[in-house]
Amino acid sequence: MTVELSRRRDHLRGNRRMILGRALVGTALATVPLPLVDDYLVEVTLGSGYRRIARTRHVDVDDRAVAGLVHGRTQARSWTKTAVFGIASRVLSRTWLRALAALATAQRARAAARTYVTMTLFDHYCARHHVGAGLDGERALVVRDVIAAAIAATPGALSFEPFRRGAALAARATLRAPLELADLASGGRLRGWLDRRREVAEPEAVTALEQAIEAEMAGQDGFFARAVTAIELQLSADTNPYLDAVLDRFDALWAARASASPGGSP
Repeated sequence: MTVELSRRRDHLRGNRRMILGRALVGTALATVPLPLVDDYLVEVTLGSGYRRIARTRHVDVDDRAVAGLVHGRTQARSWTKTAVFGIASRVLSRTWLRALAALATAQRARAAARTYVTMTLFDHYCARHHVGAGLDGERALVVRDVIAAAIAATPGALSFEPFRRGAALAARATLRAPLELADLASGGRLRGWLDRRREVAEPEAVTALEQAIEAEMAGQDGFFARAVTAIELQLSADTNPYLDAVLDRFDALWAARASASPGGSP
């Protein structure tokens, strides 16, 4: 039974490390304490991941589709949640700051785990359910809705502990502040892009960030490479009850949507 369950996820192995990398990098860059900068970096990082998945599955996606996959029907995350910690650091005691830091670490780990599951379900959709060549904005929102419903309807959650331990392991070897990561990722041009108010999808910005992430992942001793390796070792186990359950739930919801549609297509 264990081997059978593992084989059911074989089609997801090819993109697993890339998805883990995007989930971890996106969550780290979301902590940049500057208005709009965090959303900018997250959309570029996760958006490039969704584009990579679609490309490997021979599915064409447009900019609206990518934005829908990254944010769903909700607004982009507000920077004020991150700014609160910066303000608190000036007025709270060290004990409270340590407690807040621990809470923030746990929240980032949960966010990374959820991003991993969301992108994995999109990979599964492309591999098993997509029909046709392209995925437009409206269709992408439908896919994102079903992904969210599958996660909400599946009891439990993917353990965020591997994400927390993996990040902690990497941090002991190399520790960089989120803003330094952002500056590295943009080749030092982040502020210039923001000053000129260029679009997130500008090819120059996307390419620079994509190359920086790939360079980080290619090495063995880098922050993200070590973290992703630690997480991947645990997620690659044959038994992963939650992931199996959420994949089954997605399949059931997608089939039900198809059955309810007049043309038999969700």
